[in-house]
Amino acid sequence: MKLKIKSGDTVTVVAGDHKGSEGKVVSVDSEKNKAIVEGVNVVKKHEKPSAQNPQGGIVEKEAPIHISNLSLVEGGKPVRVGFEMRDGKKVRVSKKSGEII
Repeated sequence: MKLKIKSGDTVTVVAGDHKGSEGKVVSVDSEKNKAIVEGVNVVKKHEKPSAQNPQGGIVEKEAPIHISNLSLVEGGKPVRVGFEMRDGKKVRVSKKSGEII
């Protein structure tokens, strides 16, 4: 299935503990249908001392969020996304304005 959210998109969280939060998509895992959003769903991870991190400790990092809980933002408001063929190419289109995303 083609995902409607890509890396670099600005999204808002529409469901879950972080509902209402906005951020930029850092990466997308299309197999698991999850995305990592900058500054959203930050968790604390305990790390053992290693060669790269000799001190170890507690590190904060973003955890993945399911794509169904995210909505693309255009002009400050969430919009639905559709696909259309334009000039022989399949492009993402905003359902609200009809413009190419």
